[in-house]
Amino acid sequence: MREVVLPLHITCQQLEAIRDRTFHRLPHLRIRGEQSALRFIRKVGFCFTFSTFGFSAPCLWVAVCGRRHPRWPRHTHHDPGVLLTWELKDLLPAKRLVYYGKLLKGRPTLVSLELFPAFVALIREGRRSGDYLADYRDGRLSRTALRIMDALMEESPEITPRLRRRTGCEASERTREFERAMAELQRKLWVVKVEEIYEPSFCYRWDLLENWLPEQVRKGEGLSRDDAVLQIVREHLTHAIASQERIMARLFDLSVPEVERALGRLAAEGPITRGVPIRGLPGRWVLWQPALPRSLRDASAAATRSAPRGDNLKKGAKRLMLNAQQGLPHG
Repeated sequence: MREVVLPLHITCQQLEAIRDRTFHRLPHLRIRGEQSALRFIRKVGFCFTFSTFGFSAPCLWVAVCGRRHPRWPRHTHHDPGVLLTWELKDLLPAKRLVYYGKLLKGRPTLVSLELFPAFVALIREGRRSGDYLADYRDGRLSRTALRIMDALMEESPEITPRLRRRTGCEASERTREFERAMAELQRKLWVVKVEEIYEPSFCYRWDLLENWLPEQVRKGEGLSRDDAVLQIVREHLTHAIASQERIMARLFDLSVPEVERALGRLAAEGPITRGVPIRGLPGRWVLWQPALPRSLRDASAAATRSAPRGDNLKKGAKRLMLNAQQGLPHG
């Protein structure tokens, strides 16, 4: 008899309970300092800083609070959770322990140095800093971003006030233009913020990515695009547990066919199940099986081994999954 693989069935509540562990949204898992923050970022691969922006992704501030839905404080300058998160997102990149920049969706993102080469391969596609001129000629770089790159290629690292003067963006009415160009260069992984300076006045110090993280750039140049997509999708699913093709495409700025190819490779390895319904959520989902409760994994395996024939197939699957969710024996 041909083997029939039956779909898993979980609820939204079960999914969020698993994410509470993987995203450190529990009090006993919360981040308390530099070392626990570094372990967290290395574990999850990447995280947003203060918000997930509607994506199923880890967040440093949420992990510092150790709660699923922490309330944003009214007075942020006196809140210990916000202050610790702010300190960590400055401290870890300054020590070159993680990457920090406006990366995913143009939002502040922290990435482990282990996963960062995959983003380099995905975004830079083998281009070096000198190739920014080709980007500009092809219409992929704004004129202000071009001037900033010219200045940093001539002399770097550079603090924000001097960089604005050197690029003709010193006037206050050009602040937004300068900030948009810097966000553009960060998303394309041309430049990186290497330090936040507080005295005599607050400003940033910027450098070319090759100067700041040369080893990670070299590793990224040796990765194919498909391998980079596979690494990032696998890391996302390992901790988000469930996702959808369109969600991953939007989050990582990929095409759906690229995500599909990565999922095909993961399915061949065995750790995912596709087309899974999640009670309380619309559509079908890709599920990372190793993180599921043992009762659900056992139910899936038992359902596969003893798959009923003919018209009894759906009834048998439903009974096995319902028993697993209620903690009943499989028989």
